[in-house]
Amino acid sequence: MVVQHNMQALNAARVLNTTAGSQAKSTEKLASGYKINRAADDAAGLSISEKMRKQIRGLSQASTNAQDGVSAVQTAEGALTEVHSMLQRMNELAVQASNGTNSESDRSSIQNEIDQLTTEIDRVAESTKFNETHLLKGSNGKKTVKIDAHDAGLEGTLTQNTEKATFTMNKLNVGDSVTIGGTKYEIGAKSVAEALSTLKVDNTTTGSLIIDGKTYELTKDTKSDEEAKITFNDITDHAGHGSTIQYNGKSVTVFAKSATVDPTSFAATDEKVDINNKNLITAQKAYKLAATEFTAASNIGASKTKATDAEIDTTGSQVKLTLTKGEAEVQNDLTFNLHVGSDADMTNKINVTINAMDSTALGIKGLNVADATGKSATYAIDAIADAVSKVSAQRSSLGAIQNRLEHTIANVDNVVENTNASESRIRDTDMAEEMVNYSKNNILQQAGQAMLAQSNQATNGVLSILG
Repeated sequence: MVVQHNMQALNAARVLNTTAGSQAKSTEKLASGYKINRAADDAAGLSISEKMRKQIRGLSQASTNAQDGVSAVQTAEGALTEVHSMLQRMNELAVQASNGTNSESDRSSIQNEIDQLTTEIDRVAESTKFNETHLLKGSNGKKTVKIDAHDAGLEGTLTQNTEKATFTMNKLNVGDSVTIGGTKYEIGAKSVAEALSTLKVDNTTTGSLIIDGKTYELTKDTKSDEEAKITFNDITDHAGHGSTIQYNGKSVTVFAKSATVDPTSFAATDEKVDINNKNLITAQKAYKLAATEFTAASNIGASKTKATDAEIDTTGSQVKLTLTKGEAEVQNDLTFNLHVGSDADMTNKINVTINAMDSTALGIKGLNVADATGKSATYAIDAIADAVSKVSAQRSSLGAIQNRLEHTIANVDNVVENTNASESRIRDTDMAEEMVNYSKNNILQQAGQAMLAQSNQATNGVLSILG
């Protein structure tokens, strides 16, 4: 029996201290709700869970970023909805101004509303903002853009690239009719002989021939005494310069002649108009008129540099009118990136590009419908149609981005939810399991305290020996 070393008490005290430490950790886990409160609790688990926390918090912010992106896109698209409405009204006004029943004062009134709508489109582009960012104004700096050409309502095919536009039309022959700028023209014959050749009338032809409204029956007789009959050789006795000859449903008019004008001397490249009828012209004059209208229609919206005068090429099987497209100076596109991921990966960027949407960029700056003839109003219809198409394309792009962002948000939120679940399994306390540990340690602690007390009483027996 010894008194210097009470091994039973020391053993009980050691176990009690261990139990108390376990009880303290169990209490901490139950109180905090975390299974890992310090690195010593689970070094590997702490490292894994902190990486998960980084991903969770990064993705949560990415979801917010995407939602802000949706709001910005909706703001821009909503403003463009109203721009669309104004363009539709401008189209309605241009169609109205194109009607020949309008007087110049009528078109002037229409022009006033066109001007107001143009100004409002510019104001919407200037004032539409999200978080102090102008959405429809473009970004700093300017660029030069080419203005699309228009066919001026001519019959043919328009093709264009980034620099030039070419309008291809069929060649015009004697007797052909063509409408240019709303006016119908006829290609005249230089002589009666050319008219008859065009109509395919010769000395073997029979049938009815109408000369200046009077009908004759063609006969092969060398001489006809009947007034209603005529031989091929006698046609020139009844028709001359200025006459209109009809045969087999087709009509040809011969240019008039004067002391100073001899149509028989007209060359193929001459631009001539009949001295008595401004609608009777040569083919080359028709090409020139078409080129002028083609150029005028293609100049709408060209606020910086006008289109060059269309060049006429008649060397091929068809006539080609070619011009260099006009230009306008507009603001650079607005571009911003939405970061929708937790990592510094460029694939987590969603690019949003919004073109400048003011009247200059839309090609309707200075739109005029107030001319006397209504031609400008007619050409304005095509320019407005192009503007509507540009706004439609931009709205379509914004709608596609919005749909993509909504899918992005759904995906990110799903990843956050699943990663949270994984992080919870690593770091959160299983309260039921920990309560079992807590109860166990509580019992062991009470037992340890009792055993320590008993062990301390065991050395009291030494006193009985001394007594």
